[in-house]
Amino acid sequence: MKRVGIIGIGEYLPKRILTNQDLEKMVDTSDEWIATRTGIKERHIVSNGEATASMAEKAARHALEDAKIKALDIDLIIVATITPDMPFPSVASIIQHNLGARHAACFDISAACAGFVYALSIAQQFIACGTYKFALVVGAETLSAVTDWEDRNTCVLFGDGAGAAVLSEVSSGGILSAYLGCDGSRTDLLYIPAGGSRNPASKYTVETRQHYIKMQGNELFKIAVKTMTEAAEIVLKQAGLRFSDVDLIIPHQANARIILAVGKKLGIDEDKIFLNIEKHGNISSASTITALCEAVKGGRIKKGDIILLDAFGAGLVWGACVIKW
Repeated sequence: MKRVGIIGIGEYLPKRILTNQDLEKMVDTSDEWIATRTGIKERHIVSNGEATASMAEKAARHALEDAKIKALDIDLIIVATITPDMPFPSVASIIQHNLGARHAACFDISAACAGFVYALSIAQQFIACGTYKFALVVGAETLSAVTDWEDRNTCVLFGDGAGAAVLSEVSSGGILSAYLGCDGSRTDLLYIPAGGSRNPASKYTVETRQHYIKMQGNELFKIAVKTMTEAAEIVLKQAGLRFSDVDLIIPHQANARIILAVGKKLGIDEDKIFLNIEKHGNISSASTITALCEAVKGGRIKKGDIILLDAFGAGLVWGACVIKW
């Protein structure tokens, strides 16, 4: 089996910023209430003409440039998203055409906030087995399109954005281990009721606001802390490492209190936990990869560092990955 690693990364965040003060004018909330309970101060929101595929394409171009390869070199494109431009074709197919990556096989996956970790693990298998040489993995979301801006409990949480990584065989380091999981018995805790084959769009589903995210936050909080803690323990054991070996944890940016609670359970110092939720909110599958991009750009990660990705989301799904940078 070939050793597989990330050779290029890139991100794109919309220029428009929605602050907590802006939300105070829209719903019954306050900057203090939002910041205290979530750690979020602002989030990026798409402008007219922007959608998941356009953001994914821009992030992908940055990743290809960073990897110093051409779009024609890409053999596989996987896009993790729960907010595709349309039910079909896939976002991966759209960006394949726009990038000019005509040699690439393409598909999307739906694994919510753990989507990037899921897609990363899938792409790793294709390269490790020798099926493909270069894979482009993207996490991209337009959550503002499925957010109920009249629901103060959910509208404060979500943002838009995209991140991308190019994977290939590497001579050292790379992805050391990955762990994926799911508990399908709790799909009721975080979902969108309408828009699929069971409950297709109708005048009634639109009027009753069933095309927006519904969430039971208190129950999710407890499960997220427990599951992310266990996933981190399992994936490090698989890699033959201890928490003292980890240089930086990059968790899914859902809620600062969840992230810090996981760190406390694991006995990890806060300075080893990367947080950017204050400026971006929760961008689901794009969260982990955009945080990774910012950690690299900000000098928080150097060659040889051990990085732990840890994510949890609707499904309920979770995933963790250990990378030697």
